[in-house]
Amino acid sequence: MLPSSEEHARYEGSWPRAFLEGAALLRLVLEPSGKRPERFYTFLSTHNLLSEHSLFMNLGYWADPRVRTLDEASRALAELLGRTARLGPRDEVLDVGFGFGDQLLYWTGSFHPQRLTGIDLTPLHVDIARERMARVGLASRVLLQVGSATRLPFPARRFDKVVSLESAFHFDTREDFFAEAWRVLRPGGRLALTDILPLPGHRFSRPFQAVWQIPRENLYSREEYPSRLMAAHFEGVEVHSIREHVYEPLLLFLGRRLEAPELVHRMNPLLRLASNPWWYARRVRSTFDYVLATGVKPLR
Repeated sequence: MLPSSEEHARYEGSWPRAFLEGAALLRLVLEPSGKRPERFYTFLSTHNLLSEHSLFMNLGYWADPRVRTLDEASRALAELLGRTARLGPRDEVLDVGFGFGDQLLYWTGSFHPQRLTGIDLTPLHVDIARERMARVGLASRVLLQVGSATRLPFPARRFDKVVSLESAFHFDTREDFFAEAWRVLRPGGRLALTDILPLPGHRFSRPFQAVWQIPRENLYSREEYPSRLMAAHFEGVEVHSIREHVYEPLLLFLGRRLEAPELVHRMNPLLRLASNPWWYARRVRSTFDYVLATGVKPLR
């Protein structure tokens, strides 16, 4: 794995670039949401990440009180998803929305699947993740490409497991992804994902929906989530909220992390200001859900 200091150093900031990035962020807020999540992730690049020793981009799983950093919490979330997917040494695994590839590195070392294939909509993610796999000798076992979650470029019954770590809320639409996951899974194969949702009876704010490019069709709660998976013909569906182990500990972490000199040096100042939980903590606590979901393609 690349040390984050090396990776972030490529992108250390300058004020002209910070101004251009700020303008891009404002455009995301002002434009209609839902169709181009790769614009936001290209804007984030690596220098705007909150991690210290990894390039993880998820919110983390903070159930263990010994977890103190986002790097540790992100690995814990990857472990939780790997266990939920029941990853094993004989598995052919598809990861949809792999980011910079940290979970691929973790799963390869911890669960030892036969092969991992990744697809991501953001070319920057694919380029950097491929470099990282090559550096640790995994280029032949971890195959990465640009592509859409709703039009997977793979034949039917290709994979034993399909996983998606905190990406499906972007997919246009999530139901189209469920259908594609079912298609490319072998009979008995398992879909497992973590996902961001509004709490039952609530909705996301328009600025959040706009910046994160979330299609309106995906704004349903965990009460509807099982029926959407079952409509895609999955069985053994389970959907559990783990929000208490995500948002509150993350908000406490952000209060400390945003003042770190290293982060102040490299992170876009407008994004750093917008990331301060003072602005949005109340809304997150009252509005945001976070689920761990799984379903199995029947053998028949």
